[in-house]
Amino acid sequence: MVGMRDVAKEAGVSLSTVSLVVNKTGYVSDDMRERVNTAMKKLNYVPNELARNLYKNRTNLVGVIVPTIRHPFFATLTAHLQRELAAQGLRTMLCSTADAENGEVEYVDMLRRHMMDGIIVCSHTTHPNDYWTSIHRPIVAFDRVLGGGIASIGSDHEQGGRLMAHMLVNTGAHHVVMIGGPRDQFFDLAAQGDVPDDFDLHKTTFPTIRYYLTLEQELKAAGVRYEYVEAGAVQDFQGYKKAVNDVLNRMPTDGIDAVISSDIGAALCVREAMRRRIVIPRDLQIIAYDGTYLTDLAGMKMTAVAQNFDKIAQVAVGNIVRAIAKEGDAKADTTSATGRKPYEPDVLIPVTRKLGDTTR
Repeated sequence: MVGMRDVAKEAGVSLSTVSLVVNKTGYVSDDMRERVNTAMKKLNYVPNELARNLYKNRTNLVGVIVPTIRHPFFATLTAHLQRELAAQGLRTMLCSTADAENGEVEYVDMLRRHMMDGIIVCSHTTHPNDYWTSIHRPIVAFDRVLGGGIASIGSDHEQGGRLMAHMLVNTGAHHVVMIGGPRDQFFDLAAQGDVPDDFDLHKTTFPTIRYYLTLEQELKAAGVRYEYVEAGAVQDFQGYKKAVNDVLNRMPTDGIDAVISSDIGAALCVREAMRRRIVIPRDLQIIAYDGTYLTDLAGMKMTAVAQNFDKIAQVAVGNIVRAIAKEGDAKADTTSATGRKPYEPDVLIPVTRKLGDTTR
């Protein structure tokens, strides 16, 4: 097998010069670099990636932690993150917490032991903030706030709540139902006793609660009846199916005329309403939140508030790449990028409205 010594002999240079060229470190003249590259090509030399990574104290692996890849939102997000990481020469190691017991803890342990270079956290966590801040390795959070010094990115869910409220109020909705996950999970800080009774939408580690609360506030101000119906956890599709059926069963007596849910819940609602011959959107308006491919596959094109997956992935990967690059710098800034308020993401990515056939 051809090694660096063979390349050095062929090129007529020192072994250290070949190492500098292969590892892209230090200064090498253009002439020397050309001689080494020519020798490598002639000898069909393939650099040992493992050895190069050990030399740089890098693995080129980034962990991505999501609740489950069965959900279209996290499947889409993961695909975009993997593409952006690959463009940076990084490979993705996926952890689906609902599908792998202790996956999150194992990934953090791998990060601590330098078996990967960083982690992008996109799942809810029950660990306190000091757990994450004590790791002192590159971590970026999406739609979660993990503590000071850990970059956090989120979609602008308050904007999403306002967009939905605007659509519903302007189309004359009277009774709106939001179908979502267990509501108490969003009030995690309140459960820990960290939040006073006058809970506001900024004091949670779960920024997605903001579109629910913003929508609720906007609808109340407009005099529109509103309620929240709990389905199961994010991976519990049967829980969403049951919730949809329960809501549609009540529709004639309770005057329900609009449903908001994730793409999963909204798609199930469209299909069940069509089966019951409920006229959409005349008798029932449906708005999906996320804007994945599922909005085009429910039987009719759904109106949606869409998250910007391209931008989310670009910002998240940009942050993790910078964090990895700064890790060896003793003077690197370990504070949040924007000096955010507690429990607020550093960067908010705007959402957009996608009009379909499920709203008037």
